[in-house]
Amino acid sequence: MEPSPRNPHSDREAVEPDRHPRDLLRRELGLKDATMLTVSSVIGAGIFLAPGAVADLLPHAGIFLAAWLLGGTISMAGALANAELGAMYPHAGGNYVYLREAYHPLAGFAAGWLTFFVIYAGTVATLAVGVAEGLGVFLNIAESGRIAIAVAVTVACSWINYSSLRSGARVNNLTAYLKLAGMIAIVVFGFAIGQGDVENLSPMFEGARDIPARSFGLALSPVLFSYLGWNASVYVASEIRDPGRNVPLSLFTGLLLCTVLYLLINALYLYAVPIESLRQEVRVGEVVAHALFGETGGMIAAVLVLASVVGCLNATILVGPRIAYAMALDGLFFNGVDRVHSEHNTPHVAIVAQAAAAIALIVVLRRFPSVLDYTTFAIVIATMADTTALYALRRSKPQRRRPYRAWGYPLVPALYLLANAAIAASMLVGRPFECGVALAVGATAIPFYLAWRR
Repeated sequence: MEPSPRNPHSDREAVEPDRHPRDLLRRELGLKDATMLTVSSVIGAGIFLAPGAVADLLPHAGIFLAAWLLGGTISMAGALANAELGAMYPHAGGNYVYLREAYHPLAGFAAGWLTFFVIYAGTVATLAVGVAEGLGVFLNIAESGRIAIAVAVTVACSWINYSSLRSGARVNNLTAYLKLAGMIAIVVFGFAIGQGDVENLSPMFEGARDIPARSFGLALSPVLFSYLGWNASVYVASEIRDPGRNVPLSLFTGLLLCTVLYLLINALYLYAVPIESLRQEVRVGEVVAHALFGETGGMIAAVLVLASVVGCLNATILVGPRIAYAMALDGLFFNGVDRVHSEHNTPHVAIVAQAAAAIALIVVLRRFPSVLDYTTFAIVIATMADTTALYALRRSKPQRRRPYRAWGYPLVPALYLLANAAIAASMLVGRPFECGVALAVGATAIPFYLAWRR
């Protein structure tokens, strides 16, 4: 558990303002790559699975669509804050760097530890199990077979990103283009030739006051989960060219694309079937495609969902290792995780470490819902911490170069904090065990930090 050599924080900005002095990764990603990384990270399984839970809480077409619009707006408020932070510190590691600089190295380490082991390793496990269960639509697979498939998919995607950053980015761009094209085609043909009814979209406003405010708040939890991943590019900022421009643009462009597409897809869901038929439906995408296009449509939707989850899995595996790598650069992680492969120029040890953690979760948790519950609360807490760092750095480092300044500061970031605080509170009440596990894993950061700090 011997730490790697590290430079004092006071020397970091003097050596090179836009990267850690020991970071050997190259800037190989352009704006297109970073934007598609955001798109792939956001559009996974959520848009095909979450609308049923939202419709159950909000059985009113207008309010249902308003929740998805508000979810995108709240996420954009968080993106505005992260855009300033990412442009200020275009380093590997994202929130680990921001909280380290804003508060204390322990705060950064706790955020990085939670983000790597709970959020990213947990999300990789969630998506890998989701791929295996998605294949169950086509194949009769026993539980042991699903676990084997989830492990194999994790290993395969990890190898792609181990071999080179460009390989991972090419796969990510291809899957992002395919999922965008597929979803746009479904929207166009669904409204043009699908067997739907525009009356399902009514009433848009009448009767909206009958929906309790508490139900609207609870419905935002699955909505915001479907938008998570919008901050993916900040974690790979040390590998993005012209980060002061491209990091903010990748966040805004990617999230705007996802918000517009989510609104269109949900409008199509309502066009296809009445909102009462969506309530508590798990596989909404397949049900709606079947209603619009018949048996063939259901099969096409199942393929699209599977491809979307695979693309999101690859993007998550690309991003996550940069967190462990960044902590190791400061000597605050297992020895060797800061290594960069001499031929592939990737943080190969960190990629292997993430794959190992995800496979352990796959074997232990096994089922998609269990792994999902493990990650959601941690994501909400971590993104709230990022936003508080913006306020702290505005006070403590007013002279620091800021290529982009958060629009609407201080009110817009405060909106994001308040919305996520309400969601965190509802999750603590409704999912105390899962939230407790996430907090317990986060607390294990303290003894490791003290050991590595010594």
